[in-house]
Amino acid sequence: MDSVVDSLNSAYQDFVAAAATVLEARESSSALKNTAADTALESFKQKWELFRVACDQAEEYVESVKLRIGSECLVDEATGHVDGKPGRTTLTGLPPISAVRLEQMSKAVRWLVIELQHGSGAGSSSSTLSHPSAPFDARFSEDATQ
Repeated sequence: MDSVVDSLNSAYQDFVAAAATVLEARESSSALKNTAADTALESFKQKWELFRVACDQAEEYVESVKLRIGSECLVDEATGHVDGKPGRTTLTGLPPISAVRLEQMSKAVRWLVIELQHGSGAGSSSSTLSHPSAPFDARFSEDATQ
């Protein structure tokens, strides 16, 4: 994470310095300085693009961390590992499920989303809610036995 922050900070500093150079070049607007202003403006545009790329990379990193934390919390909740953490208790009273079973359910949900996005799930009369190639029956019949 430090490298993402350092990269973003560096790109920001370069961007601000390029903006200052453009402003300084514009203030001294003689014929010779006009080419310097144009050069400074080109540099500013490049630094702006680099700063935007750094911002996008930082945003992607934050999103990936959010997803990872969310996944870890979901697995903890589903497998019952929350009880072992200080200050946290399970409020649902539901029996925990295995991490393998959770992954199977997650795959089934992904297949359903894909089917719905492509329109093939809209008129389906299947009661299993599973994709033909998905190795999971979404009726959850064996959850009660775990």
